[in-house]
Amino acid sequence: TRGWFYTLHAIATLVFNQKAYRNVVSNGLVLDKNGQKMSKRLGNAVDPFETLDQFGPDATRWYMISNANPWDNLKFDLEGIAEVRRKFFGTLYNTYSFFSLYANIDEYTPEKEVQIPYFQRPELDQWILSELHSLIDVVDAAYEDYEPTKASRAISDFVQEKLSNWYVRLCRRRFWKGDYGQDKIAAYQTLHECLVTVCKLAAAIAPFYMDHLYQDLTLKRESIHLTDFPQAKKELIQPELEQQINTARTLTSLALSLRKKEQIKVRQPLQKMIVPVKNNAEKVRIQNISEQLKGEINIKEVELLDDANSLLVKEIKPNFKALGPRFGKDLKAVIQAINALNPDQIQQLEEDKIIALEINGKTIQLEDTDVEVLFKDIEGWQVAQNDGLTVALDITLTPSLLKEGLARELVNRIQNHRKDSGLEVTDKIEIYLKEDVELEASVSENKSYILSETLATALTFKATIEQGVPLEFDTIKTTIQIKKLKS
Repeated sequence: TRGWFYTLHAIATLVFNQKAYRNVVSNGLVLDKNGQKMSKRLGNAVDPFETLDQFGPDATRWYMISNANPWDNLKFDLEGIAEVRRKFFGTLYNTYSFFSLYANIDEYTPEKEVQIPYFQRPELDQWILSELHSLIDVVDAAYEDYEPTKASRAISDFVQEKLSNWYVRLCRRRFWKGDYGQDKIAAYQTLHECLVTVCKLAAAIAPFYMDHLYQDLTLKRESIHLTDFPQAKKELIQPELEQQINTARTLTSLALSLRKKEQIKVRQPLQKMIVPVKNNAEKVRIQNISEQLKGEINIKEVELLDDANSLLVKEIKPNFKALGPRFGKDLKAVIQAINALNPDQIQQLEEDKIIALEINGKTIQLEDTDVEVLFKDIEGWQVAQNDGLTVALDITLTPSLLKEGLARELVNRIQNHRKDSGLEVTDKIEIYLKEDVELEASVSENKSYILSETLATALTFKATIEQGVPLEFDTIKTTIQIKKLKS
């Protein structure tokens, strides 16, 4: 292969007195999933044409490019293509389907609406657009530097984690509730811009799928490959806002991991989450996202502590891998000194990233990477930390919280029943449930919430329900019937 590259230059120099090419990328080998070279003798070869027939060229290409740099050897696994098709392409398609469903209901047409100025849109719109234009910068630089793997991974992360899992999920209500006003139009314009731009960024790797999706989004017959590549609008990139929302995502992830650990469903409300803050900037940042955190984690209160020592007790653990090579024979004395650090010294180490200690008559510099600082769990609470952030979650379930949890579960079952019955998302209904003492107590305290969430005008309990559908969840066994109201 190197000879062939050389020969091209040699011929071009002799015949045309110039180089044959400026850059070259040479592919690595495609190996089987265990890292062995594919061969008929071993029976581990994959038929490329069968693979393309099964998964299509775009999912196959996206998997290969996102899995390893083109010049590296690739461990090829059909399960990997299936995962890419499900996670990336499936998520992108579902996001488009969500957009098109409500856009058709509201008869939204991008060309007919006056663009709402970016900085007059809600904070979440500004955040996702900031992330979008940061993404354009990253992807453009990656393509320019012959790094398609970086580009594909950045696009995948944006679509799955930021656009679908955060923006669309938090903005759902804006699409299916309320009048067709400025807020809803801003949501449509923002999501449409994100989807169209993602198509353009990804078109180099998935040319067929992105061309089709682009034409569906724009209602144009022009190919995406005849359009200009996106250019980042620097004025829309807000690093502080990105950091603020990404802090919310980290705190949400930590709290949800605690729920999972304790096997508490997300629909079950909890009372309080405590977040220790290191400085005023972090405090303000988390205060700005407290309402988001309440909604995402399903909690009533977010309390910020300037000094966590009054409630949460820190413990410090030596990082033996870091300490061993540095201190050798003094390691035992260093560990004893670390274990003897008081809360003020631990706080100083966290803030200054370094602290001086006296060990065997000499001064050593202990760095924050030499230790791990953790918060101990306290009774009735669970604690988790990551990326310099800590959350403590109150896991005590009061009778009132349990009733609200049942109400939320009921809403979920009603919504599923609406869907199974073929009702439109805008249809108003009446709900009838078979009498159940526990369920009635939960409904009576949360009735307005249930009616609002299900677009119901009435919810009635009856001794018997004919032509109803059995409904079971948690400790509840009842029967449900819903009736569509005439418009």
